[in-house]
Amino acid sequence: MADTEFDVIVIGAGPGGYVAAIRAAQLGLRTACVESRETLGGTCLNVGCIPSKALLHASELFEEANHGTLAKWGVKVGQVELDLDAMHAGRKEAVGGLTKGIEFLFKKNKVAWLKGHARFTAKDAIDVGGTAYRAKNFVIATGSSVTPLPGVEIDQRRIVDSTGALELDKVPGHLVVIGGGVIGLELGSVWKRLGAKVTVVEYLDQILPGMDGEVRKEANKIFKKQGFEFHLSTKVTGAQAGGEGVRLTVEPAAGGAAETIEADVVLVSIGRRPNTDGLGLDAAGVPLNKRGQIEVDHDFRTAVPGIYAIGDVTPGPMLAHKAEDEGVAVAEILAGQVGIVNHDVIPSVVYTFPEIASVGLTEEEAKARGEVKVGKFPMMANSRAKTNRETDGFVKIVADARSDRVLGVHIIASVAGTMIAQAAQAMEFGATSEDIAYTCHAHPTHSEAVKEAAMAVTGKPIHV
Repeated sequence: MADTEFDVIVIGAGPGGYVAAIRAAQLGLRTACVESRETLGGTCLNVGCIPSKALLHASELFEEANHGTLAKWGVKVGQVELDLDAMHAGRKEAVGGLTKGIEFLFKKNKVAWLKGHARFTAKDAIDVGGTAYRAKNFVIATGSSVTPLPGVEIDQRRIVDSTGALELDKVPGHLVVIGGGVIGLELGSVWKRLGAKVTVVEYLDQILPGMDGEVRKEANKIFKKQGFEFHLSTKVTGAQAGGEGVRLTVEPAAGGAAETIEADVVLVSIGRRPNTDGLGLDAAGVPLNKRGQIEVDHDFRTAVPGIYAIGDVTPGPMLAHKAEDEGVAVAEILAGQVGIVNHDVIPSVVYTFPEIASVGLTEEEAKARGEVKVGKFPMMANSRAKTNRETDGFVKIVADARSDRVLGVHIIASVAGTMIAQAAQAMEFGATSEDIAYTCHAHPTHSEAVKEAAMAVTGKPIHV
């Protein structure tokens, strides 16, 4: 086989693409992966999930020292100073190590890295930097990018997107976040802890669109207590950046008098859109739906035989771990095996403090399908949360009223992102709330709150 011919060519080296390429190579397929960045890992690793978590952790440590939390535990420190350059260096070190790790895995598994942009020239051929490549199968895994907001032009200085918000060289006096979703709240939390005033402007009447109603309300209360300012049911109509800041024009979502908000920096965070421009999908015959996504079947096949798609370019939640699971599954399908992803059990996490995590149906969604039972347990009554002084939040379990099968789990807790794994695994195995309630949980742990919430489904929690 020529150097330009492969069994599989994966387009995009983000969480879905690089995982698909590695798994395909492990299964004996001659594999290449196209990526135009200088480093592998896509948005998530380079300018998304990983660097934002590094800053979230660092800013938590700063806040603990600077706001007296450590002192309350008997750990007295002197004057606390912020070294933002060192904080950014730590972020870059984490990213650099992980991107090099993927490059090593490509070499170890003999995945060819085709550097450049891929463009279909036919259903079985692509062009990368002037070289033609052919493959028996293609996997489109090009991810997503920031959705622009009309009237608000990003300059990555005064008006930034999520990438620019990671690179700010000083703490803004006033940061306005447009969009009350996951990314906006996470990055807003970073700069709030480091000293910025943070205002969130959200078009809807609550933050965190799509999450359970009780979770959204409780999160709003917690963030307000932390000092966030919210303008809900509000739309942004324009932004004018000057030398010293930005003048943002807003008005009620339902219509009404306009007002202005003065900010040092504005973060545009209203969502993401699939990266399909420039792929030459017309030449391959691959259609897009009205949202610009590539529709696929259960086995990730597009309308064109031999072309598959996974991750953010397809319908569903834009989550790195969803793309990773799809990457493994599509590679196994291409190798003649059975690849499966249960899209009903995809957890999601907001890495604020406390963390917010969900899996399965919200209470509202579950009630729309039939009768349900709900159990809740407050973190205030959990012994580990109490001793750690991390008492905000709760665990909520939604179960089918007849079968008792768990339909959804929603958690606000300091370690909710870790706790949700138990719920996802239980749901994957078709667990009932009783199954969780009668599973022995170690004491004292935050996860005991999951057990107690399961007991509450049938009205018999012990500690409330």
